[in-house]
Amino acid sequence: MALGVGLGGFALVGRSRGGGVVRVGRVVRVSEGTLGALERASGKLASVAVASMEEQFAWFGRMPADQRASVLLIAQTGAAGFTSYLRDQGEAIRLTADAFRQAPRDLSRWISLRQTVELVRVAVQVIEREVPGLAADEEERRVLTEAVLRYGREVAFTSAMSYATAAETRGAWDARLEASVVDAIVRGDAEESLLSRAAALGWDLDAAATVLVGNSPSDDPPTVLYEVRSRAARANRSVLLGVQGSRLVVVLAGDTGVTGDVLRRMATSFGEGAVVVGPTVDSIADAHRSSADALSGLRAVVAWPSAPRPVRSTDLLPERALAGDPEAEWQLVDQIARPLEDAGGALLETVETFLEAGGVLETCARELYVHPNTVRYRLRKAAEVTGHNASVPRDALVLRIALAVGRLSRARGLW
Repeated sequence: MALGVGLGGFALVGRSRGGGVVRVGRVVRVSEGTLGALERASGKLASVAVASMEEQFAWFGRMPADQRASVLLIAQTGAAGFTSYLRDQGEAIRLTADAFRQAPRDLSRWISLRQTVELVRVAVQVIEREVPGLAADEEERRVLTEAVLRYGREVAFTSAMSYATAAETRGAWDARLEASVVDAIVRGDAEESLLSRAAALGWDLDAAATVLVGNSPSDDPPTVLYEVRSRAARANRSVLLGVQGSRLVVVLAGDTGVTGDVLRRMATSFGEGAVVVGPTVDSIADAHRSSADALSGLRAVVAWPSAPRPVRSTDLLPERALAGDPEAEWQLVDQIARPLEDAGGALLETVETFLEAGGVLETCARELYVHPNTVRYRLRKAAEVTGHNASVPRDALVLRIALAVGRLSRARGLW
């Protein structure tokens, strides 16, 4: 009598010369005859399982033919693996895992994990119904029934692990793709490649985009990504983000609004220091402009220690111009110096005189030989034209730098 190892402790068995099962106490092993019958029935079991799936699940019948064939292949491998499971549990699960790995990669796009578990349940029900009938006696029937339940559990865990592995792989790929999109925005790469990669990530190509830059709150990128995504989800916004050394770059979808509440909430995702917000652009295709302005502001914000958090790059035009940003110089000329000059000499002269007088209304009025109310009126008109009130200290600085930049640009023949 030879000894062997079988399923779940049903081991330490022997076989007689006639090939029957020899019982040692209460421990049994399925006979070779039954195992052979199971092997021959594996194809039928798989076909019956797939037919039952089509009958129970309408979505299964709507799947493409090649995807259904993949499910059939997995079912056949699983049914055949049941016999191997009775001989060697580890080998059978390895074969089942291989079947999942060999299936087309896009199978998981057609079948969710929940649907896969439903299919496994149906297959196990078919095996549970059909297999016991192949047993040689009542003892074998009991062993096979328990084996089916154990095997179904193992297959379910294997399928779940396959989906988890696929999700991790897809998540890692998406993270690399997202980082490449953010890098492309920062570098100002070609629009076509940027759009295709952003679309692959599910980004709405028609959505407005705003770039925020600042210090990363942690040296652990996964932690940073989780925190930013959580805040964006609570604000019901889509984001793309990249950690570039100690710098965090966030591309926020949608309008940022006049109040900037969503910007303040997103700013809490950054580390200590300034957070600069670029201008909101019409789509991600123009996001490089928002990124360039935000990064320029981040380099120059050190010149304004009391800057709010977050601060818009347009509020940092004087500091950016002093740092040598030609875009900021052009915006100061286009938005302030040129409109003041076009509005008439009186407004420009009044603003310049008021600034030179240190913001003292009466002194300015005496210099211009006009009534103080005339100065007030002209300053209000200048504020309407430029968006900056010369009586406010910060606005006065912006106006002074803008006028200086305008004079320098005109001297260089740029205006």
